Amino acid sequence: MSLQSEIFNVIEATWPAAHATQIGNWIIRDGAGGGQRVSSATPIGDVTDDDITIAEKALRDIGQPPLFMLRQSDQALDALLESRGYTFHDPVIMYHCPIETLTALNPARLAAFPIWPPLEIAREIWTESGIGPARQAVMERAQTPKTCILARENDRAAGCAYVAIHGKTAMLHALEVVSAHRRQGVANNIMGVAAIWAQNHGATAFSVICVRENSPANALYTSLGMKNVGNYHYRKSAHKG
Repeated sequence: MSLQSEIFNVIEATWPAAHATQIGNWIIRDGAGGGQRVSSATPIGDVTDDDITIAEKALRDIGQPPLFMLRQSDQALDALLESRGYTFHDPVIMYHCPIETLTALNPARLAAFPIWPPLEIAREIWTESGIGPARQAVMERAQTPKTCILARENDRAAGCAYVAIHGKTAMLHALEVVSAHRRQGVANNIMGVAAIWAQNHGATAFSVICVRENSPANALYTSLGMKNVGNYHYRKSAHKG
């Protein structure tokens, strides 16, 4: 199995849809409001123009607009969707590194700590950053080793993230730093503690995914020695409904 395929499996396990059903040549995900990744369709093998119509109906039947997640191997489907007027949307970069790359950050004691379930202050930070109850429910659904990393700075909650493990790979999601505490090393502390927690729970590799337009986050992951190992993007309908 390729590294990219492994990371897609980690994404599915650590950030799961409410329901995922095979319909025809598709996996159709019901995200229950939890965001694009869990509300999209992905193909199983080759698909035709007629198959796209099947996926569109399946998504609309569960109250979701047609949305397709395209991997690098889905170039033919990407071209079909473009010909049907679907727009290119939210390209995502996948990062990966050996766990030791991040445990070497060696954050100060109590700079951040793992805790599950998340404390209410972590939920407030997520909510204020646009990661509301429906997306937090995705974390609750994950049936893997998982935790919340809560960072502190000057005796105040400064940021948080969610991290979970599938196989030997940990993936971090929902990293948020309170605006008043940015550029103070909070994100580095969160990443370091997340890696230490993951290593203690059997992980040997660490991964994150990040939209290409999020320049600060991409700069962070690159500066920490994580490598760009692939990408994916979405196609969404130009028409409502």
